[in-house]
Amino acid sequence: MEIILKEDIIGLGYKNDIVTVKNGYGRNYLIPTGKGVIASESAKKVLAENLKQQAHKLAAQKAAAEEKAAKFEGVALVIPAKVSATGQLYGSVNAAKVAEALAEKGIEVDRKIITMRDIKHVGDFEAIVHFHKEVEVKVPVTVVAENEPVAAPAEEVEEAPVVEEATVEEPEVEAPAEEEAPAEA
Repeated sequence: MEIILKEDIIGLGYKNDIVTVKNGYGRNYLIPTGKGVIASESAKKVLAENLKQQAHKLAAQKAAAEEKAAKFEGVALVIPAKVSATGQLYGSVNAAKVAEALAEKGIEVDRKIITMRDIKHVGDFEAIVHFHKEVEVKVPVTVVAENEPVAAPAEEVEEAPVVEEATVEEPEVEAPAEEEAPAEA
């Protein structure tokens, strides 16, 4: 069944696109909710005429989308998450968490225009932000363990043996003093 979309549906198409869907999806969901109409010959002619009349308006929407996309230059997200010993996340990092991380950086984005797979382990991933039919931005997302400062103590461990050697010598000196103290009491 061919449908003309009346609004953007992520994963299916954008407004005014003609898409082919299964009959049940079109008949039971898209048409009754007003998200699409049947693509008859007359509907296609009306769509073509409307697109001609709205060409300048669509160009302005694309320009606005490109301005929004320009804000994403050099943006890379690092999202801390609770991780098990095997590297699996407790839960997942999804579009909502990416939208929150972008909001913390001062970039407001609706989570519904972000597409990505749910991330269930530590590593580097990519989220795609769809501003317009022709304007998409790929945002690198790095998921790290929430208790990641493990790298800093590793550096301290190299310095620590020097300190530990000094403390090892001190308890040996203190041990006889402790034995004498109970004897005096």
